[in-house]
Amino acid sequence: MARQAKKAAAQKGTVKITQIRSAIRRERSQQATLIGLGLNKLHRTREVEDTPAVRGMIAKVRHLLAVEGE
Repeated sequence: MARQAKKAAAQKGTVKITQIRSAIRRERSQQATLIGLGLNKLHRTREVEDTPAVRGMIAKVRHLLAVEGE
């Protein structure tokens, strides 16, 4: 069963995101969104699944991120 889950995740694709601007003096919801994406310090990079939920999170804090793999 675990193999099927890994295959499904690999088929969805991923997006590479890097935090390039600080969350200081931003709305709390934007700070929470960065934490939800696994980012909380400058120049941290994460590779996240390309899902509609993640795309919405990226859109909310796009001005703080660099996105690769779109």
